[in-house]
Amino acid sequence: MKIIKSMLLAVAAWGGLFTVADPAFSQTWTQTSAPSTNWYSVASSADGTKLVAEVVSGGIYTSTNSGATWTLTSAPSESWQGVASSADGVKLVATVNGGGIYTSTNSGITWTQQTNAPNMGWNGVASSTDGSKLAAITFPGGIYTSTNSGAVWTQTSASNQEWYAVASSADGTKLVAAGGNINPPQNYNREVYLSTNSGGTWTQTSLPGTEWLSVASSADGTKLIAGDISGGPPGFGIYTSTNSGVTWISNSVSSFRFNLNWSSVAMSADGTKLVAVNWADGNIASVSSIYTSTNSGATWQTNNAPNKAWQSVVSSADGGKLVAAVEGGGLWISQTTPAPHMNITPTNGNLMLSWMVPSTNFVMQESPDLGSWADMTNPPVLNLTNLQDEVILPPTNSSGFYRLKTP
Repeated sequence: MKIIKSMLLAVAAWGGLFTVADPAFSQTWTQTSAPSTNWYSVASSADGTKLVAEVVSGGIYTSTNSGATWTLTSAPSESWQGVASSADGVKLVATVNGGGIYTSTNSGITWTQQTNAPNMGWNGVASSTDGSKLAAITFPGGIYTSTNSGAVWTQTSASNQEWYAVASSADGTKLVAAGGNINPPQNYNREVYLSTNSGGTWTQTSLPGTEWLSVASSADGTKLIAGDISGGPPGFGIYTSTNSGVTWISNSVSSFRFNLNWSSVAMSADGTKLVAVNWADGNIASVSSIYTSTNSGATWQTNNAPNKAWQSVVSSADGGKLVAAVEGGGLWISQTTPAPHMNITPTNGNLMLSWMVPSTNFVMQESPDLGSWADMTNPPVLNLTNLQDEVILPPTNSSGFYRLKTP
């Protein structure tokens, strides 16, 4: 058996064999054809092609072409508060404030209210990549989970309070949630909690108590981000963790003398690319409304997005496609061409080639000599635990070289 040679070469992505470009991350935002209305929440498939967005006191819209066109679904007009999607965009779940929980198994064509979920103040919702494990939060109330795509819901041991945000790892085992109480006298002492057993038990993190409103997780749950809306002095704002929430680092996102109202945060599946939107509403003209990071929050870049009341943002698995929702505005999209890194791993006597599921179409090619290249017929299989496309190759007695190329 001869192991395929030139593994470093196979790491090369489109645009060159020996280098992997890292283009500027999401600097341009464009408003889509979606109507300008009170958008509240948005979710995406792993590749960013299938999108779903909710209107407060309105309906649910979907797109199957990365936001180029939008269709109003059959979902009833409700006070929608949260929406989540499986990796393939087929299974959707949406929550109603003062109502129930609805699910779809056909990308939003039809919706079913889950009678096992009580009518209450549902807020955000999170989904595993296969759409089977769900977590929904209430305002006020507890945290509920489902292990069968929403057919049955169970209240977890999380305390009853006002929960604001929840996020899930790809397999649904690791959850992060932000909640607290703001009952008079106003005590903005929200905390961030973690679960490593699909909501069975919860542990409070070391983050300081403040107005945490948004959280996001990498596919493996090791990298986390949390944003608050206190608008207070530096020290809060955005925090990140690279060890599953054991310790946290305060990010210096904006040079503005006060932190901003970070209404929503999102990250790529590997946790390297981050995006945060703030609810500026045009009140601070000199401050950017959307910030992005390509190094897990170590540094941040401003974007050209207009100052608006940004409510929600979502990222494709590779961070190449971002979609953001504006209260009283539209749905905006930002897209960059990713440079996927191809990984090579020996597995069970074979060789596995893998790369993050891309938001831009790539074709896998092989060459015996680096001179002539041919498209491969091996279809990649999506690994739902890490959102990697994988191709298994049997051992051969010849050398081979592999690359990903834009069609």
